[in-house]
Amino acid sequence: MVFNPKYIITHQLLANIKKINNLVQELNYQRFPHVILFELEKAAREVSTYTSTSIEGNPLPLTEVKKILKSAPQNVRQSEQEVLNYNLALKKLNNKLKKGLLSLSLNLILDIHHQIMEKLMASNEIGKLRNKPVVINNPQTRQIIYLPPEVKDVKPLMNELLDFVHQKKELIDPLIIAAIFHKQFVIIHPFMDGNGRTCRLATKVLLAQIGLNTFNLFSFENYYNKNVSRYFQKVGLKGNYYDLTKQIDFTDWLEYFTEGIIDELLRVKKLGQRQLEL
Repeated sequence: MVFNPKYIITHQLLANIKKINNLVQELNYQRFPHVILFELEKAAREVSTYTSTSIEGNPLPLTEVKKILKSAPQNVRQSEQEVLNYNLALKKLNNKLKKGLLSLSLNLILDIHHQIMEKLMASNEIGKLRNKPVVINNPQTRQIIYLPPEVKDVKPLMNELLDFVHQKKELIDPLIIAAIFHKQFVIIHPFMDGNGRTCRLATKVLLAQIGLNTFNLFSFENYYNKNVSRYFQKVGLKGNYYDLTKQIDFTDWLEYFTEGIIDELLRVKKLGQRQLEL
């Protein structure tokens, strides 16, 4: 099987992509002094760590996340471990990016999962594709809303997705590829736990490869955290994967994904201008 996602290039999607390119050019042109860049990078890591863990139900507010990242305590609760793990994964990926060692692969995805789930899952499940069936429940009602693919199909589906990413990168706009990767990853649900955080970090890798360095200056997860239920509604599915797979349409998600990047780029632009005025 070859992964061949369905979507339409709408006027809105084209407008969003154009706006993103313009905003990136503006930010690149506006060369910030090193001291401001340092502050923007620090803020981006804090916001990314806070929002990506918050989306998954971590109760710590941003102020507490900042304190934990500053003090790096040794004996921690699960919520604090999630924050420390995610921040460390961000730093490691950014270091690889600076050395030109960052390329999306299944091994990199497994490595990301291992980093974010260290001390949070059984050791035989960390950094490994799931070997058990999972179900997705509604967090409010606890009712089953989605049945992901069976274990036997997880690795083939992940390989198909990664083949799509690498084979189409010269043919399809990179923003569209990153968005499709993000949603299809969530649909496959390759791990027992930690899927969302792993997916968002892996998507950062794709965005970094096209010049949107989300490890440094902005946090595209910030947009999702503003309305988590809307994010889950856009990125997820309801029903059985095998009943839905042939009718999945990525168009609505593509518009939402690019809207989120615009929203965050505008926030960073405003933040940078404010720093320059101080």
